[in-house]
Amino acid sequence: MPVAPPEAESQHERPKGPSQTRPEAVDPTPAGVVADVALAAAGDRHAFERVYRAHLDRVYSICMRMTVDRAMAEELTQDTFVRAWEKLGLFRGESSFATWLHRLAVNVVLNARKAEGRLRRRIPASTDEREDDTGIEAPAPVTFAPGEWMDIEQAIAGLPPGARRVFVLHDVEGYRHEEIGEMLGITAGGSKAQLHRARMLLREALKR
Repeated sequence: MPVAPPEAESQHERPKGPSQTRPEAVDPTPAGVVADVALAAAGDRHAFERVYRAHLDRVYSICMRMTVDRAMAEELTQDTFVRAWEKLGLFRGESSFATWLHRLAVNVVLNARKAEGRLRRRIPASTDEREDDTGIEAPAPVTFAPGEWMDIEQAIAGLPPGARRVFVLHDVEGYRHEEIGEMLGITAGGSKAQLHRARMLLREALKR
């Protein structure tokens, strides 16, 4: 499980993690979250700690599904909360804080991929990320029973990188193909093609 965001160097202080400060109750209600975000934006470390604890698992889950690398997911989770602390003053409430934070996590992951030169890696098979349309209606979203959760997680982890990213962004996080295209540097049609491929591969994997 990821650890709390590290303390920054002296010129950029950041909140201490839960293990370093006294435990405080997290108010899960929308009003409680809004209040804590406002306090954290004003520099309240304890409020940010509560925000951190409330969203840690969800952010880690996003990072883990997109990278399929536990160590990298933990590092990127930390990076996401560090960036959130630094950028809280830019949060205007135009969307929910969770939506804002999740988009930030996605951007952190994609920027890390870009830096490693892997973001635009081509994938094998006939589906090309640059295609404008497949001409094929995408299969319905994959559904599964609670007991199948570990199987679906393993199947997602086994997807080709491009298909996995699109599947996570669209079917898990709920982004539209146009948004995914902007994030990944591909067309909306390319995103649809990758989603089609991901769903087909998942169905085959789950049948096995």
